[in-house]
Amino acid sequence: MTILLPHVEVETQPNPDASIIWLHGLGADGHDFEPIVTQLDLPKNAAIRFIFPHAPSLPVTINNGMVMPAWYDILEISIERKVDQVQLKKSVDAIIDFIHHEIERGINSDRIIIVGFSQGGAVAFETALAFPQKLAGLLALSTYFATKDTITYHPANQNLPIAIHHGEYDPIVPFRLATDSSELLAVNGYSVELKSYPMEHSVCRQQIAEIRQWFIDVLSIK
Repeated sequence: MTILLPHVEVETQPNPDASIIWLHGLGADGHDFEPIVTQLDLPKNAAIRFIFPHAPSLPVTINNGMVMPAWYDILEISIERKVDQVQLKKSVDAIIDFIHHEIERGINSDRIIIVGFSQGGAVAFETALAFPQKLAGLLALSTYFATKDTITYHPANQNLPIAIHHGEYDPIVPFRLATDSSELLAVNGYSVELKSYPMEHSVCRQQIAEIRQWFIDVLSIK
């Protein structure tokens, strides 16, 4: 029996027919984005299970080895961010366990959306683009494509709806990394929607409204 990471679950209605697995950023936990379920104000007929996993606690090199919730270690402060690829892949495997668990609970894989903010977004990129069954969508928030040089893309998700959102004034993950990710995916034949917002490393109200509509469109909620 697979043991899932500790996590928070919120269902918008009984008997959900779709799942959204949402990964937090460095130093946060699954509760960080839990309030967004209410803020999205989804239609009454949207029966969605939101899953917010808690990352394990790890020493983080760029934070002087301080132990904190992290999907992987960040080894040096640089634009391209040198990361611990082994730990990142271990986190990817943990999220794949959630996907399989949702399938076992009766959710079709093409009704599962992967969302990640910042460090969680790097895990989300690898998880969704390499997953061997069709997913519903990938939403990458204020993040970067840490495994762009090592990923093995799977054709099952070649037509995956992908949205990248990023703050124009982000001092932590520069906006250029969002455009780099978008351009790289386009070169590899993916259709990507890139949206920028006048904010730093965060989520804003306008963005939440657009995330709401994206979920509705991707899941074909009438």
